[in-house]
Amino acid sequence: MLLEAKSFQEISWSPHTKEANILGRRLDLLKQLAHGLAVQFGSSCEIVIHDLTRKELEHSVVYIENGYISNRKPGDGPSSVVLETLSREPSKIQDRLSYLTKTEDGRILKSSTMYIRGDDNRIAYIFSLNYDITALLTAQTAIGSLTDTEPEKESESGTRQPQKITHNVNELLDMLIEQALALVGKPVALMNKDDKVAVVHYLNDAGAFLITKSGDKIASLLGISKFTLYSYMDAGK
Repeated sequence: MLLEAKSFQEISWSPHTKEANILGRRLDLLKQLAHGLAVQFGSSCEIVIHDLTRKELEHSVVYIENGYISNRKPGDGPSSVVLETLSREPSKIQDRLSYLTKTEDGRILKSSTMYIRGDDNRIAYIFSLNYDITALLTAQTAIGSLTDTEPEKESESGTRQPQKITHNVNELLDMLIEQALALVGKPVALMNKDDKVAVVHYLNDAGAFLITKSGDKIASLLGISKFTLYSYMDAGK
């Protein structure tokens, strides 16, 4: 399935037989590592492997341990981290460690994402660990209420908002659109050109246009043509 952004074509590839064998062994090793870590850290630790050598972005999840945590399974689609990866230059991508994510049912996860490269330095696989810390946060709150002399106040601007985990590209696109609209802070009917450029720029940076037919949906939402959409993408650069 073709995508609307060139970045995916630049990062994803069809390896030759020799390279495919090497990548296959590498994937087997990652699966072995994922299983061992899941056994070591228990049922609260979800481990996901995304395969970026596949042409079908919509089914990037090829292996998962304890998938009930985020309600995902092999064959499910990418997370926002995957889209961000595909929209950036491979040389600029670094592992992202110890950040927060959130599941659809409200679980808070401590996550780390590691990028596994092929011999040509392109990203071949994404290896993600998501540890459910919901119960630990509850315990931390209970302990804090006993040990604190007064409640701690955290400013709204200082609160880290965990990212929601999605398991299909339609949900992911809807989430990114919601974030873009919230950033502008006004309904589409009241947006001027600069507001719409800001929405398109945010979605482009987030990798939203890597999703098939996302351009049609976003153009329709903003009440603009595809040609205008592409001009807004250029204006945001």
